[in-house]
Amino acid sequence: MRRIALGGAALLAAACSAQAEVGVPAPAAATPVSYQADIVPLIESQCATCHLTGEEAGGISLVGDVARDFLVGKPSQEAPVIMRVVPGNPDASYLVMKLEGTHLANGGSGGQMPFGAPPLPPEQIAKVRQWIAAGAKP
Repeated sequence: MRRIALGGAALLAAACSAQAEVGVPAPAAATPVSYQADIVPLIESQCATCHLTGEEAGGISLVGDVARDFLVGKPSQEAPVIMRVVPGNPDASYLVMKLEGTHLANGGSGGQMPFGAPPLPPEQIAKVRQWIAAGAKP
C-alpha cells in the first residue's frame, strides 16, 4: 500500500512539473496606475468638492492637473514635517495617512478624508499607494 501512495505522489509531482513546463501563464503583474486615467478622476470625484481652489482647509486644490502640483513634494499644512506625497514612499505620504486614518498617530490633525463621508474603498487607496510607489508621476 505504501508503494502505491509513493507512486501516486510521484505521478502528481511529475504532472505538476510537466504543466509548468508547458507554459502555464504566471499571474499578471499589477496594472500600472496612470495619474490621468486613475488618480485625477478619483480625486476630482472624492476630494475636489472640498479642495477646489486651495483656499479651503488644508490649503490644497485637488482639481485635475493642478492637484499634483499641490501634492508632490509639498509639506502638509497640518503637519509641516510630513510631505503630502513622497514619490516612491506611500507610507511616508500624508495623503495616504489622511485616506487611511493614520495621520493622527503620525503627528497630523483633523479628520480622516474624505471628510464627512465614508473612507475610500481599499482598492481606491491601493491605487493612490501604487501611484505614489511608482514615483507619483504625472
